[in-house]
Amino acid sequence: QEQLVESGGGLVQPGGSLRLSCTASGFAPGYYAIGWFRQAPGREREAVSFIDSIDESTYYENSLLGRFTISRDSSTKNTVHLQMNSLLPEDTAVYYCALVKDVVVDYDPRAFDAWGTGTQVTVAS
Repeated sequence: QEQLVESGGGLVQPGGSLRLSCTASGFAPGYYAIGWFRQAPGREREAVSFIDSIDESTYYENSLLGRFTISRDSSTKNTVHLQMNSLLPEDTAVYYCALVKDVVVDYDPRAFDAWGTGTQVTVAS
């Protein structure tokens, strides 16, 4: 059974850090990319960061460059981490792990094949 399981959300003060993790299981090797979307109340789901399985290249939403870092776990290649630093109140959202099997040109959520249930990140003092 194909499954994405997220962990690591929570409440953090502005300027703080959190690390999200996502473990993929049941997928055939060679999927194209895995990563994160987020959705704040009243807003559309937006792409955050992805890592592809071909050359390990990464994508970040422009405004997150320098604050968020995606990486693949060195011991278990099916787990990815999203390190989030210098968090802002506007980073508050539900963060969803997602996986796409085929090559995509842009990270349109409609193209993704599998989703986790989401983990809440709240940045507040």
